[in-house]
Amino acid sequence: MIRLILTDLDHTLLRQNGSISENTLRVLQECRSKGVLFAIATARYWIGAEKYIELLKPDYEITTDGTLIHSDNKCLYSCEFSEEETDLIVKSLLKAVPGSEITVAHGKTVYWNSLHIAESERLHKAVYNDYSSDLNVRANKIVAELQDETIARTISEQTGCRLQCYRGENWYSFLPEGSGKTAAISELSKISGISTGDFAAFGDDSNDVEMLKMCGKGIAVSNAVKEAADAADEITLSNDEDGVAQWLKMNCLGVE
Repeated sequence: MIRLILTDLDHTLLRQNGSISENTLRVLQECRSKGVLFAIATARYWIGAEKYIELLKPDYEITTDGTLIHSDNKCLYSCEFSEEETDLIVKSLLKAVPGSEITVAHGKTVYWNSLHIAESERLHKAVYNDYSSDLNVRANKIVAELQDETIARTISEQTGCRLQCYRGENWYSFLPEGSGKTAAISELSKISGISTGDFAAFGDDSNDVEMLKMCGKGIAVSNAVKEAADAADEITLSNDEDGVAQWLKMNCLGVE
């Protein structure tokens, strides 16, 4: 029995152009009218997911690579670096690659040393910071644009944090040990009172693999990377074909 729908956003619920179809919105609403809860689980920062949160109005929002859970504008869970760890990682990145663009998430606030914040579709609400002095915040996630993955892995090992890579991108995320979508999902299960065995999870990327494995039903869209497809219990249509909605129609609404 599916009691909670959990889905990634990019390349999964969202079409390639970043839109959500009216069909998908309608199907999600029909599922929720039957008492099924709905949550998103995205690597995006909260401010990068905000417009979709406003549109979808999920019961729960797992954002920032699983380091934050919000519901009804309240923070229910936060996995953080210490202030010292935050500053050490930022300084290590700037030393290794002077001039590298770096974003630091602290709750719903994102700091960024870019001169083009206003032009960013996802992060136009970021706060400019050149990191010339200590931030003195407990970061949930630190991301840097690096051309060489070896640099990212070296800094990750030196600072004792998790490293997350993304499909087709040269941005690397540095996350607190013990963080991630699966840790957040375990917390979500406690918060909601629903067993993960009653979750249906949808994803497409390597950072969705453990999520797909731990939930009662793990469903990959057909455009998923091989690693995610192999980890899934089932494969649905692609994101551009409303794969999430199609699976929900058949398995939650009983519509062929």
